[in-house]
Amino acid sequence: MFKRTCNTFMIKIIIEVGSRWREWVSEPFYWGSSERGTGKEVGPFATMWGGWKLNFFGGRFLRVLGSGCRGTQAERLRLISWAENQPTWTLQIKPWVFNEYKTMWFKSCRMTFSCLNRIKNYRSPWKRLYSTSQSTVDSSEVKTFRALAHKWWDEQGVYAPLHSMNDLRVPFIRDNLLKTVANHQLGKPLSGMKILDVGCGGGLLAEPLGRLGASVVGIDPVDENIKIAQHHKSFDPVLDKRIEYRVCSLEEIVEEKAETFDAVIASEVIEHVNDLETFIQCCCQVLKPGGSLFITTINKTQLSYALGIVFSEQVAGIVPKGTHMWEKFVSPEMLESILESNGLSVQTVAGMLYNPFSGYWHWNKNTSLNYAAHAVRSMVQEHTVPAANAATSAGVHEELKK
Repeated sequence: MFKRTCNTFMIKIIIEVGSRWREWVSEPFYWGSSERGTGKEVGPFATMWGGWKLNFFGGRFLRVLGSGCRGTQAERLRLISWAENQPTWTLQIKPWVFNEYKTMWFKSCRMTFSCLNRIKNYRSPWKRLYSTSQSTVDSSEVKTFRALAHKWWDEQGVYAPLHSMNDLRVPFIRDNLLKTVANHQLGKPLSGMKILDVGCGGGLLAEPLGRLGASVVGIDPVDENIKIAQHHKSFDPVLDKRIEYRVCSLEEIVEEKAETFDAVIASEVIEHVNDLETFIQCCCQVLKPGGSLFITTINKTQLSYALGIVFSEQVAGIVPKGTHMWEKFVSPEMLESILESNGLSVQTVAGMLYNPFSGYWHWNKNTSLNYAAHAVRSMVQEHTVPAANAATSAGVHEELKK
């Protein structure tokens, strides 16, 4: 009964809107007939639809709706009565665009009205078909990592490869940062440096960097991850002062932290973000001129699919199923193009190989699986993008969609 009442109300609203349309247009407009064989297929509606696409009830509905005040009260009542007794009514119409003669044209869209059955899908003609949000956070990824938050500090669990990866990535970050400073303290070589750890998780990388003397800000959109990270650092009073954790996305701190950090780290993160180009742009904006961006990720190759997803997730169970999506993997060449187009100069790209039997990582010349990249922001950031770079960025964006 409730569904029937809602449907009747919806139909009444549509008819009322139809009557208002007539008042909005000062000059006459025309609707093509959809009745087959009458010879009345006139106007733009008949031109585009050929007069054969709508059934009898669809054509009658549009004529009553389009004529506005010209439809009789009896016709409107019959339309409502008919709609109440139909289990499902699907009507193909097109939203309204006025041409120079104020003739109503139809553009393709789909409106599905369910009367007695549950309404499964309804998209208004004026509603955008895509989201305009600039967020780089994938909600499905958030759910995945929230379920695994309690396992971050289990060195023999699902995050064991990340614990082992510190043997490579911490020296990689430290040594490249030390190239930018003349002097450093023994025991605290990164003292005085500000580092942003994006997608910090439980703090597996933030803590060793804090022990090297750096002031670290770790951000993650998963609140459970930050709770685990804050709890773990509280056992070390020194780290408790050097590391700050925040529940937020990268784009949420861009304005607040513009040109703040000496280094930004996105380790095993970019294969989980929604919009890689926006993500890299935000990384660049929070970096100081001359600052370093460090990335570790997975290459987009057939081998990475076979070993990184099929073997690691489905066969060996090294990582939980559904952790990675091959479509989000990025090749070093593609990543370099995005970095260069955002004013970052790539300094190093090195392959990384994980041995699941020994549990250790090794550097490798081959980048077909995992790799690490180091890029530096130019000292003078250009405010305008040259045409060539703009074209490159557009091509990269299209390639990422594939």
